[in-house]
Amino acid sequence: MAHRVCILGIFVADLTFVAPGALPRPGETVLGHDFRIGPGGKGSNQAIAARRAGADVTLIAKIGADTFGDMAHDLYAAEGVSDRGLIDSKTHPTGAAGIYLSEATGENAIVVTPGAAGAITVSEVEAAKDHISSAAVFVTQFEIPLAVAETGLRLAKTLGVKTILNPAPAAQIDPTIWTYVDVVTPNESEAEALTGCKVSGPDDAAIAAQKFLDLGVGAVVITLGANGAFLMTSERSLHVPALSAGQVVETTGAGDSFNGAMAAALAEGQGLEDAVRFGNAAAAISVTRPGTAPSMPHRAEIDRLLKQQT
Repeated sequence: MAHRVCILGIFVADLTFVAPGALPRPGETVLGHDFRIGPGGKGSNQAIAARRAGADVTLIAKIGADTFGDMAHDLYAAEGVSDRGLIDSKTHPTGAAGIYLSEATGENAIVVTPGAAGAITVSEVEAAKDHISSAAVFVTQFEIPLAVAETGLRLAKTLGVKTILNPAPAAQIDPTIWTYVDVVTPNESEAEALTGCKVSGPDDAAIAAQKFLDLGVGAVVITLGANGAFLMTSERSLHVPALSAGQVVETTGAGDSFNGAMAAALAEGQGLEDAVRFGNAAAAISVTRPGTAPSMPHRAEIDRLLKQQT
């Protein structure tokens, strides 16, 4: 019970098309040489990260009754994530993202259709109250409708569950939402968008973090990429340096790895500073591997890296 994490977010299927040249012009057809289908969505990625980091995880998300929805169920069965919180839509297909990736330039063009993920309702989240109440930590993001995210946070806060908001993508919200947030985890660009303070390192992060505290947030963790993370509460502030696990291959998904692992650490009773270090270790390992969900490290790997670099 004490080690349970409940995550409210989205699942979408990522369809990636890789071609050697630049992005195609309107009306142009190009030949690619690689195609991949895999799981995506911040909520889904963070659920995998938390589960691999050692937590019992329930994901609340809405999917369609279709092939991509079957992919979600199969994924969570394989990973050990509870799918009891999945809502099967009878009217919307599972969300999908079409990603064109140019090897020549590294540029990409993405079309995202949220489908069922964007159709989740406040009443459906309220109906999942038992999943939230049985967790030690609740996590959500801004990929779902904002009213739904706020409902989840408010419910969790009312039920005495520690709340984490990963405010991605950044959005204009009702300020009331901040009073339901125990820990907010923006990256540099999200922190800037939400506070108006440019963030490019720990010194800037301190100014932005104070603004979050002034809004009513309990604690602030601003992720700084290769610079690690900056932690601030009403009692203290601390720069937590990044760890190195090897050559960086792909940074996509590092934030999800951090959030999922940090949530797992908090759920088992680690203090916030230790949980941030734990999240840094998970993110450091994830960037040495391609992909998002497949790159998430397992608990033994995280513990080993922390032991090596302590």
